[in-house]
Order: sequence, then C-alpha cells, then structure tokens
Amino acid sequence: MTAKKRVRRTAKKRVHRELKKMLGFKARDPDATVLRAAKRASSVFCKPCWELRYCPYGPLVEDFPAVMPTRSEAVEHNEYMKRCLETGTVGDGTKPLDSKRRAWFKAEVRRFRAADYPEEIPKEIADMGCSVFGHICPVVYTAEGFTETSQGRRTGRYIPFTIKMRVVRRDNYTCQHCGKHLEDPEVEFDHIIPISKGGSSDEHNIRLTCHDCNQEKSDRVDI
Repeated sequence: MTAKKRVRRTAKKRVHRELKKMLGFKARDPDATVLRAAKRASSVFCKPCWELRYCPYGPLVEDFPAVMPTRSEAVEHNEYMKRCLETGTVGDGTKPLDSKRRAWFKAEVRRFRAADYPEEIPKEIADMGCSVFGHICPVVYTAEGFTETSQGRRTGRYIPFTIKMRVVRRDNYTCQHCGKHLEDPEVEFDHIIPISKGGSSDEHNIRLTCHDCNQEKSDRVDI
C-alpha cells in the first residue's frame, strides 16, 4: 500500500472533535478508541424499530443527541438561511420570514463556522442514529445484554442445527428473496438483521436464501 493510499484511508477514519463531544469523549481521545466504542454500541444491540417495525421510544428519541450534519450539508443550510434573510421568505419563497425566525437565522449565520462540522460521519457512528429523526437511538444508552425470557439472546454467527431445520421447513426450501426453489446444497441462511448490526441468531431473525441473493444483500438491514 502506498503512503498516499494510507493517508487517504486514515483520513476517512478521522473523528471530528464535535462528534467526540457528542458521544461523551474528549477532543484529545484517540480516534480509534472512539470508533471502537461506537462500533460496539451500534452492533451489540440492534435498533428496536428493525425488529418491531416501529419506535417504542416515541418523543423520548428527541432527548438524545442528534448526529450532526456533515460540513457540506451545514454549508448548504447556512447558504439557505442567507437567502432567506436576503429575500425575506422561507421554503420555496412564497412564505414570509417572520421576525422570530429572522433573528434566529441572523444569529446562526453570524456564528457559523464550517470547521465546526465533520467532512463525513464515520459509519460506526452513523449506524447509531435514528433513520427517521437522526438522533442517537436510545437503545445505545439504555439496552442491556439480557432478555425478559429465561433464554438468552443468540448473538453469535453460529446457528444451531435444530434452528436450521425449523427454518428450512418454515420457508419450504424457497429463497425468501427471489422465490427460487432450493436443493440441499443450495440452501444458505441469511440474518435478516445482520450480526454486525446487532441481529441475533434466533429463528425469527433467520431465513433461507440462495447464494446470489445472500451475497447481494451483504450487511444491509432488509426486512
């Protein structure tokens, strides 16, 4: 690997000081330490909305820190506020800019510094955010490594033989993505919520796929 490639790869993993502050770290804390903590927090427990298909926290989500915008997004929004101040309108230009919002926009534009925003959000940190509101999912802070049943949650990649057999019978030797009928050697087991994103190896999170569909899905959450 050339020195140029090493620098580029390292730069992609840099953690902006404001992101560190958001996660409770100090600016001088090593980037690697922050990323390891973020990766663990976003992978040990999956977001409840992925399993339940709704957010059980509701408005509580807004009490948790929001993943900040990237530098390009922040600059774009700052330019929008400038245009609003110049034209005296908001949105598509048909609604007037009221005095309260004008004062807020002026204050925001005055203290805006592009350097206060990261050029990109590392995937380890982005994975912790709510896909709807952008706030850090409360499960990152509140979840525990146990369940309300007497049986623990299977978090490893190993799938017991009994679970494999139940899944095969349940899915009737059929790929749950493309509908192809599978022979024994063609059967593959797909984690609906990937292990890397906190998914379990329990029966409800496993389904049959063919090789092509399993490779295409990779580590995406596909419910």
